[in-house]
Amino acid sequence: MLESTEGGLDKLAAVTTWRDSALFSEAERLALEYAERITYTDQTVDDALVDKLRRHYSEAQIVELTAAIAMENFRSKFNPPLGIEAQGFCVVPTKR
Repeated sequence: MLESTEGGLDKLAAVTTWRDSALFSEAERLALEYAERITYTDQTVDDALVDKLRRHYSEAQIVELTAAIAMENFRSKFNPPLGIEAQGFCVVPTKR
């Protein structure tokens, strides 16, 4: 359950301010930066970022992380034009 994982709900609430939040580890910040660079078309993933990722993640983990990010990007483009809305399974908490 998310609540039992190292500050799960607090991290979820702070994800938009991940750069400044003390809740995220260096590895988590790198994963979030990687996600942003994959997601935003005006950004790229360079060798320096990949080298940093490799300090925290195995090749298999980087592939899995890339696939998860790509799937969420796919959903964000696929669902809205088809009118597919959230089903209420994941309620994003508000900041306290």
